Amino acid sequence: MECGRDATLTSSQAWFLSNLKSQGLTSRGFRSNSSEGEGKTDYRARIRLINQDKNKYNTPKYRYVVRFTNKDIIAQIVSASIAGDMILASAYAHELPQYGLKVGLTNYAAAYCTGLLLARRVLKKLEMDEEYQGNVEATGEDFSVEPAESRRPFRALLDVGLLRTTTGNRVFGALKGALDGGIDIPHSEKRFAGYSKDGKQLDAEVHRKYIYGGHVASYMRTLMEDEPEKYQTHFSEYIKAGVEPDSIEEVYKKVHAAIRANPNPEKTVRQPPTEHKRYNLKKLTYDQRRQKLIERLNALNAAAGADDEDSDDE
Repeated sequence: MECGRDATLTSSQAWFLSNLKSQGLTSRGFRSNSSEGEGKTDYRARIRLINQDKNKYNTPKYRYVVRFTNKDIIAQIVSASIAGDMILASAYAHELPQYGLKVGLTNYAAAYCTGLLLARRVLKKLEMDEEYQGNVEATGEDFSVEPAESRRPFRALLDVGLLRTTTGNRVFGALKGALDGGIDIPHSEKRFAGYSKDGKQLDAEVHRKYIYGGHVASYMRTLMEDEPEKYQTHFSEYIKAGVEPDSIEEVYKKVHAAIRANPNPEKTVRQPPTEHKRYNLKKLTYDQRRQKLIERLNALNAAAGADDEDSDDE
């Protein structure tokens, strides 16, 4: 059997080599327990995002991390350190109901709101919110923050993880929200919803439609006309919340205004722990056991003394 590169591989060997990286296996075929082995981190991309110039010493290099789950959107400003990743600020789509958005918490428009909330929150934390207002009214056009006279804008790099960066992906809705919120993020308009590959330009009207939930409203109208039963089940939460296709844009405008008015996170009030019923005796400390023993001895001595007195009387 030949041992060179041109040696013929069996089907099992070819399968092993093709799945070595995708399955997170080590060179010996064992599964790695690291995040790379679990397929959660692209370290080739991560090392390029966190590498800092040596002449900047310990200056943190911030990443704008966006992740999606089935029911939530997670947006964070993160910096890497030897001890681990440090989170400067975070915002979640499940916070949007307190700003007036009760339904549709994972679509493109909700991603925009989450990015806007994070941007305003981190700038307020750094006391830069008054100086960098960002793009107050979303028009769908590309926007980049301009440096002010006193402080430079807060800069972060977009971290999309393992997500495929296709044109119109929700992660770019979160990017647009952060840009309009006043954060400086290097980007291109080629991945925003509404960009035409043939015309090589961004259609601001189409992008604005996605930011204000116009694509959801058009789908609602289509279902109302063609499949009313499916509309009742598919948009049941919208119907309960009283959200109609014609009112969606106004809902998002109010949410944007509410976020800019108060981006601070809502403080959760912790309830006092409830006292559970005990079915066994509470363990006593040494001092408590010693005191209990003294009391028992005193009681026994007192009882013995009383018996002696009774015998003397007889």
